[in-house]
Order: sequence, then structure tokens, then C-alpha cells
Amino acid sequence: ELQQKVEETELLKMELQMLETERVRLSLVEEKLMDVLQLLQQLRDLNVSKRALGKILLSTLESCPDPQPGKAHLFEVLDTLQQELAACELLQSQPVGKAQSRQSVSNPLVISC
Repeated sequence: ELQQKVEETELLKMELQMLETERVRLSLVEEKLMDVLQLLQQLRDLNVSKRALGKILLSTLESCPDPQPGKAHLFEVLDTLQQELAACELLQSQPVGKAQSRQSVSNPLVISC
């Protein structure tokens, strides 16, 4: 009976470790998604065309081909999209003060199409 309790304890420890690993992964994905949404909001505020945004998205998807999408692929796509959006010329030429004041006024998560 003691051996069974030890095995159950070990199993629970492994499950807890897996849950913690998944929690960390989800936190990283959430942070990356927030970055992407913030950049999209800034581009929307600059009246970037839907065509230009579509080109950025297609470029991202083309640079991350994966026949078997999965958890790692999701983060890779988000990371690449964030890099593509951040590299947008309009954001590079935008004054920092303007971006900061706009973000404080509106919710960066609200993006209307």
C-alpha cells in the first residue's frame, strides 16, 4: 500500500510539472498575442489598408510553412507575425509620443474591421 501511495505521488508530481510547463507556454503565447494585437491597433490608427495588412499576414504564413501545425508552430507564427508587423515602415516612422497617447486613450485589444 505504501508503494502504491509513492507511485501515486510521483504520478501527481509529473502531472503538476506538465501543467506548470503548459501554463508557462500559454503565458508566452498570451504575451506574444498581446504584442501582435497592440501592433495591429497601431497600424489601424495609422489607417493602414486592409490589403497591406493582408500582405503582411500572407508573408508571415508563407515564411512559416508546417504540414503539421501544432503548439510550437502556433508560437512561431505569432512570433513571425509580430516581427513582420513591428518591421512595418509606417510604425518605424511614427513618433513614439503619438503611439503612447493613443494607447492610453483606447483599449489596444479592440480592433474593428
